[in-house]
Amino acid sequence: MTTPKHDQRDPSAGPLSGILVADFSRILAGPYCSMLLGDLGADVIKVEGPLGDDTRTWQPPVHNGVSTYYLGVNRNKRSVILDLNEPQDQELARELISRCDVMIQNFRPGSLARFALDYDSARKLNPEIIYASITGFGADQGAAIPGYDLMVQAISGLMSLTGDPQGPPYRAGVAVFDVIAGLHSALGIVAALTARMAGSGGQHIEINLLSSALSGLVNQASAYVAGGTVPFRMGNSHPSLSPYEALPTADGDLVIACGNDGQFRKLCQVIGAPEIAADQRFTRNEDRTVNREALRPLLVQKLLERSKQDWFKDLITAGVPCGPINTIDQGIAFAEELGLDPVQTFTEGEDLINTIRNPIKFSQTPVQYRLAPPTLGEHDDEIRSWLIGARDVLPRT
Repeated sequence: MTTPKHDQRDPSAGPLSGILVADFSRILAGPYCSMLLGDLGADVIKVEGPLGDDTRTWQPPVHNGVSTYYLGVNRNKRSVILDLNEPQDQELARELISRCDVMIQNFRPGSLARFALDYDSARKLNPEIIYASITGFGADQGAAIPGYDLMVQAISGLMSLTGDPQGPPYRAGVAVFDVIAGLHSALGIVAALTARMAGSGGQHIEINLLSSALSGLVNQASAYVAGGTVPFRMGNSHPSLSPYEALPTADGDLVIACGNDGQFRKLCQVIGAPEIAADQRFTRNEDRTVNREALRPLLVQKLLERSKQDWFKDLITAGVPCGPINTIDQGIAFAEELGLDPVQTFTEGEDLINTIRNPIKFSQTPVQYRLAPPTLGEHDDEIRSWLIGARDVLPRT
């Protein structure tokens, strides 16, 4: 069995304790991936150029002058500045690769070869390395296309599905495919580490945003590849379920998501209109979907009688999936009301830095919150000393 090169495993310190990650990525997909690995106990060294991660300058908003975008995806890491245009720093980068378990990079395909930091060079230094390359559109014909999430939302087809049917296409309110690619990257790395422990050795993992996007489009992509149907923009409606949309109440919209006929019957009972569920046009989901234009005004007429919070309370009690359309602050407040503890606070001197907690809960190997997002080059001295010195274990944080 192959043990981690950075062999300092302690299950109580997280399931990935003892794994050393060299993160050469920047912006979102790669940093989100490495943050998740750091949350699970891995030691993550964030390698930055002299100007730092691009997202350090993506502001406003800011917290004490620091980009909140950067703060959101860079906890549990140590930052070292390595200028890859400098031969000495190139050597330190190669030394880091020789010692790590995992390398993550999202440079333009082929560009790391000139520094001898590409996969073929890395595996010569470290045959056991798990080397993850994140690109926008793959390393072949799409290599020259920049990999920005907005572009992928457009090219993948997501924007064609988002927005009012009579209006222009819209992007999602978050870089959703960067996040999905980051999750796919983390899953691939953990799978490759598991395979390495079984004796397969190191390997190269390739993730691209467009493939992650098409996978993340799930039922919409399946509608085309399996059914020959090209999905179209439907606002908040669902192509295969009804009601599954935002409906108006006396004081704002309420999302109602009936996933089966039983839930629909309960909805009609709670709003005081059981006759709607008995109507043959609406009895089955297939019928409701075909007759959605006739169904919607009947539901709206009843829902306008009360507030969204009143309906939310009664419908949830009855087992009908629904929820008010909240702002971000309201969504976080609701998670707090449920005892989900969505916010993790770091104390840095007199400063308090809030980040969103990792959503995974383990019964035996809890998620770790060891380090606040680092300042640029915050750990230069300790990491450079370790790389230049004897190959002892990098001290845990």
